[in-house]
Amino acid sequence: MSLNSVNIMGNLTRDPELRYTPNGKAVCNLSIANNRVYTKNGEKVSEVSYFDVEVWGVIAENCSKYLSKGNGIIAEGRLRQDRWEKEGKTQSRVRIAANNIHFMPKKSNDQTAKSSGQNAAGSDFDSKEAEAIAWDE
Repeated sequence: MSLNSVNIMGNLTRDPELRYTPNGKAVCNLSIANNRVYTKNGEKVSEVSYFDVEVWGVIAENCSKYLSKGNGIIAEGRLRQDRWEKEGKTQSRVRIAANNIHFMPKKSNDQTAKSSGQNAAGSDFDSKEAEAIAWDE
């Protein structure tokens, strides 16, 4: 039996990159920074990790429409490893294949849909419908 599940919160390090597959399916690539603060020898230490996130369908389009560099998100999904050959050597990377994205409120008092804390599928969808939309290929 295996388990592959991830929930991660972070801030976008660049604007979302939306593209469409040849069959018209939307896919959006995000990059987030996740901060960890801990105490070592009585002093606070900050550690930053960077993660690539991929999201599909309506959620991808909404991420592209409403998010920009610096926005906070929570990504729910799984880890996926891509492998390829380059100059005779096997290359790989691990990214988060998200089935849901939650938009985090901005630090200002702006109450737009962009910062309301709702999920990327919008308020008309529950999480199961959003997941089905995101992965329906």
